[in-house]
This record gives sequence, C-alpha cells and structure tokens, in this order.
Amino acid sequence: MHSERIDSQALIRRLKLEPHPEGGYFRETYRAEDRVKCEEADDTRAASTAIYFLLCDGAHSAWHRIRADEVWHFYAGDPIHVHVLDANGALVTHRLGNALVHADAAFQAVVRIGDWFAAECADASGAALVDCTVAPGFEFSEFEMAERGVLEARCPQYRELIARFAPRV
Repeated sequence: MHSERIDSQALIRRLKLEPHPEGGYFRETYRAEDRVKCEEADDTRAASTAIYFLLCDGAHSAWHRIRADEVWHFYAGDPIHVHVLDANGALVTHRLGNALVHADAAFQAVVRIGDWFAAECADASGAALVDCTVAPGFEFSEFEMAERGVLEARCPQYRELIARFAPRV
C-alpha cells in the first residue's frame, strides 16, 4: 500500500497555513482559555495549544526545543521522521504516519520537555500534515533554536544528522 498523496499548495490555502520559522507551514488551531502556572518561567501559560503543521517540498523542521511536552498526531500524507535527542544525549527517531498502511509507523509521537528535535518527510519528495499539541501551551518565548556547534559538541556521534537539520541562519 502507498501513502496518501496530498496537494500541499491546496492545503496551505484551505487551512490558511503560513511559513513556520523552523521550516514547513503552520497555523494555530487551538489555545486553551484556562491558564496554568509555569514555575520555571514564573509565569502562566495557556493550559494547551495545537497547530496544524505541514512538511512539504523538501522542507524540514530544524533542531529546536520547547519548555513543554509536545505530542505529534499524524493526519495525512507520507510518513515523517521525528528525530529526538533526549536529556542523556540518546537519539530516538519516531516514524509518524498512517499505522494502518505502514506497520512501522505510529499515529502519535511524544517529545518530552527540553528534548532537542527535528523532523523530515521520510521520502524527501513527500508531504505530510500533522498536528502538534503542546501542554502547557506553546509560547514563542519558550522556543529555542539549536546552535549547531553546541549540539554537535554535546552529541558528537550524531554530527551528520545534526548538520542535516541545523537551523537555517
């Protein structure tokens, strides 16, 4: 069975997606009215947020991290790889996709608070629509792009992978 091909440009228009700073396209679809206290920031944030996120045309999500857990949910298109460097420097690659079509894929993947992560379509010419749900809610002030040299020094065994998804500066 093959992946469901999606028309990226039609989705960008239909879902009113905009370019995301880390790569791909997005639109916030939910921001909870309830607020939660975040001790590390000594502030409050929305309890949860969600976005549509589209990877297409060879775009990838550059290495970054946030101060919240993020759950990725697969909607349509080709499988994607979500590469995660955890707090101990171990690499885990989640294959996110239609688990009914791809036995090695999952519908959801979790990135824990503070872990560095990047994402790409498994097929460079592919496209995938996912949702990213963040709790406590996402704030750009809590978003940190990786510095390539710092990440490579921390995890030299993954130098090649880190370089592939280094932020575009």
